[in-house]
Amino acid sequence: MNPWATGIRVAISLAASAAVGLAGDWPNFRGPSYDGVSGETGLKTSWDKPLPLLWEREVGSAFSSFACVGDRVYTCGTQGGQQVLFCLNAGTGAIVWQKPFEKEFPERQGGDGTRATPAVSDGRVYVFGARGRLLCCDAQTGAEVWARQFNNPPQWGYSGSVLIEGELAIASPGKGDGALAAFNRKTGEPVWKAGNSKAGYATPYPFTFEGKRYIAGFLSDSAMVVHADSGKIAWQMPWKTDWDVNAAAPLFHDGRLFFSSGYNHGAILLKLHADGDTLAAETVWQDKVLRNKFQSVVLFQGDLYSGDETGLKCVEFETGKQRWFLRRFEGGSSAAHATIVLAEGHLYVLSEDGRLYIAPASPRGFEPTTQAEILSGRCWTVPVLHQGRLYARSLERAVCFALRE
Repeated sequence: MNPWATGIRVAISLAASAAVGLAGDWPNFRGPSYDGVSGETGLKTSWDKPLPLLWEREVGSAFSSFACVGDRVYTCGTQGGQQVLFCLNAGTGAIVWQKPFEKEFPERQGGDGTRATPAVSDGRVYVFGARGRLLCCDAQTGAEVWARQFNNPPQWGYSGSVLIEGELAIASPGKGDGALAAFNRKTGEPVWKAGNSKAGYATPYPFTFEGKRYIAGFLSDSAMVVHADSGKIAWQMPWKTDWDVNAAAPLFHDGRLFFSSGYNHGAILLKLHADGDTLAAETVWQDKVLRNKFQSVVLFQGDLYSGDETGLKCVEFETGKQRWFLRRFEGGSSAAHATIVLAEGHLYVLSEDGRLYIAPASPRGFEPTTQAEILSGRCWTVPVLHQGRLYARSLERAVCFALRE
């Protein structure tokens, strides 16, 4: 028996059982359960006065969202031609430390900075730069612990965030480095790699099915599921999208696995079946009702909510039936490319031009109880809720609002 592999399996099992219990913090992209659902309670959802702004800060170009742990917030930006990892005071926005970690990634459509969101675990913070530097540093000081360099960025740069799964740090470096690859999170040493597709834009996604832990990868040309401890491929299907943009996060629920991509491709819901070390997938539905470029879905009471490339939608999870569709918000802002976080049955929706809408998640329609202009410029980054605050950003500016009175 391989003691290292046994340790990996134990650590992954513990990580899976503990994930939902971490609702007090938001340590990684899409939160502790990797689904865009926050455990925050007691937030005020109806405001008849301006939202209380706690702080705002220029951070420089990036699409990086926020990892929030205790009284620290981690995000990325650019300064002096470098991609920079920032550690900020959660309540004031003051810089605790900042670490330049690789050159900018000049790109006309996407901006010059980091696309990925930091991940925080066990006193360390992990980030994947747009050019291919995978960095682990001390969460308190910013001191580098280890780093690896990959050199096959897709057209719009490395974009998937690092997934911490037990003792592993998992990323999508692409080609010979692995469509998915796992590293010892403490040392950076390689543990396994799977597939040889070009790097995908999506963050690796963990889930448990029939007692086994898996990682789903949405790659440049396919969807793939591997065993979390070994990287052994359990299932894979072709999924080719224009420009190789498979970027939205997969979602697993009740034995079913969901993928969606834009450029008029569409979405698919698959029912999984286990057969030893492999999985089979039966199509439940496939339709263009959802076409997610980079905005990921949230699931609430049997319905998916998402801003895709056409607008804001509610779609029944089990059938793919569209409940409602909103092309434009009241006031004229486009609802396409809106990003969403869910808390206590409410959608916190950020439009791509910086307006925040708070509305009950309902299959009957979208009826905001609050709307406010909180940012300007391009806003393609999903907001975060943590300790009664909302964190949001545009390409270059971060803001924080108090949502409890």
